[in-house]
Amino acid sequence: MPLFHHKILASQEELGIWLIEEPEAWFRDRLTLTEAEEAQLLPIKGNRRREWLASRWLLHYLSGRELRGACLKDEYGKPYLEGSTYQISMSHSHDMTAVIAGPKALGVDIQFLVGKIERIAHKYMRPEEMDSLQAATRLEQLHVYWGAKEALYKAYGRRQLDFKAHIHIQPIADYRPEGGQGQGCIIKGDYRADFDLYYEQMGSYILVYGIEQ
Repeated sequence: MPLFHHKILASQEELGIWLIEEPEAWFRDRLTLTEAEEAQLLPIKGNRRREWLASRWLLHYLSGRELRGACLKDEYGKPYLEGSTYQISMSHSHDMTAVIAGPKALGVDIQFLVGKIERIAHKYMRPEEMDSLQAATRLEQLHVYWGAKEALYKAYGRRQLDFKAHIHIQPIADYRPEGGQGQGCIIKGDYRADFDLYYEQMGSYILVYGIEQ
């Protein structure tokens, strides 16, 4: 079983990454999905079905349970694990899926490095974030910022957040492939939440996760 990466974090959070090498049938044989989960899976096509199934399998694997708890969605579409008080977040891209779980609000994002992210940078990057980009690591930094904003969006979990207007990332000018950390916050009206952010490059992938302070 290709558990690619696994660690327990300081505040009891658990993070896992699965390298997806198995066919869809491998996951279907090991996952007994609820009616609600089958309904979620039904409209998903192609390789994204395998990614979706792999994320549910990884969540169960990390839970340590013998009997699997269903991965359901609340009224806003935010996933939660049936029978658990822990917050969860999931992400998948190409052949990797990432899951994080813990007692605080949190989010995770994993992305395969692609040049086309440059085309949408103006939609999610604030001026001070753009100013921090370095020529040699511009592509990687753009993915870190995107991943950080995705992670905070997932942690918030109630939609209606504008990546540029409402999610602020403390500028990350000294990008390091081996990993680094920073801070970010969500500010929307009277609401504010501050997060610790962590990133790491894993080959052609960028992993970012955020945990509320």
